[in-house]
Amino acid sequence: MGSTMAMPDVQHEVPSIGSLPGVTRMVEVHFEDLDPTGVVHNSRYPLLLEHAFTAYWREQGWHHDPTRSAFEDSVQVVRALELTYHFPVMEPGMVAVRFWLERVGRTGYTYGFKLLSGDGAVVHAEGTRTQVNLDPATLAPAPLSEKVLAAAEPLTREARADRPA
Repeated sequence: MGSTMAMPDVQHEVPSIGSLPGVTRMVEVHFEDLDPTGVVHNSRYPLLLEHAFTAYWREQGWHHDPTRSAFEDSVQVVRALELTYHFPVMEPGMVAVRFWLERVGRTGYTYGFKLLSGDGAVVHAEGTRTQVNLDPATLAPAPLSEKVLAAAEPLTREARADRPA
């Protein structure tokens, strides 16, 4: 006995991907991301976001090995993640992650994001993720470097950036 999931009665207005702030990275949903009911397990959504964020930062020169990274003076850690699920991803394939910076502070920043169907027609999830920059030697919060800020520029929403002068 199979079941199908109908679209919810309340539709979320979905602007075209291009009209959202920030950048988009396509990420792949794999069969093993599905739970026994045939939808992507809720714990996999943060992993899909991580794939998108990592793709962007690797393009900017980040590497997990500080000796090979363009950002040798920073260690980024997640402080908070807020995720609202709207409609499940129901099969393997490509999804779009659109993300931008909602807030930039002295030692960290907050992403805004939407996880969308590959064509941008369905919002599967959205939320925010706050990251803090740590000093590699002490692991205490440390100011964002000019290199990181320059690499993050395409993600910044000019009206929302509130970094003190």
